[in-house]
Amino acid sequence: VAIQAVQLRKGMIIEVGGELLRVHDFQHVTPGKGQAVVQTRLRNLRSGAMIDKRFRSQEAVERVQLESKEMEYLYQEGDTYVFMDSKTYEQTHLSAAAIEEALPYLVANLSLKVDFYEGLPVGIEMPTTVDLEVTDTEPGLKGATASASSKPATLETGLVVGVPQFVNIGDKVRVETSTGEYLTRV
Repeated sequence: VAIQAVQLRKGMIIEVGGELLRVHDFQHVTPGKGQAVVQTRLRNLRSGAMIDKRFRSQEAVERVQLESKEMEYLYQEGDTYVFMDSKTYEQTHLSAAAIEEALPYLVANLSLKVDFYEGLPVGIEMPTTVDLEVTDTEPGLKGATASASSKPATLETGLVVGVPQFVNIGDKVRVETSTGEYLTRV
């Protein structure tokens, strides 16, 4: 499906020169003189390499249609992550480079969608929030309530987030996957 470059959004997968690229970041730039352009940072889904590419704002870009399957994250095997289809129990392997943004949120048995292009896995769609256990944080202050002060907490995946004073080691917290921010204790 052809779209204009100004319609590009983060997470979209496009095809340029026979390569599949995921939009990592984009910025619409209007110089004082000349045509407006869209400056993009793209990840090559085959090699994992990041590239910068500039498109004219009205340039046609080929958006790739993906098939999504509901899958469950099982385990890490070296530099590869293993997912299982919830219906057929078929296993799929994805490289760390293909799912780099999701790594701080992956815990065993997490349900998510794996994107396929022509039968090959190319990436994952994370749920909007995940529940993770706090493995390390400073002791809370006595009588601390939900106040504006926060403290750093290390979660089971190694992710460090700011949490309120009343959160302790062993607590489960809900984290937003798009921003990496603490939402609530669960």
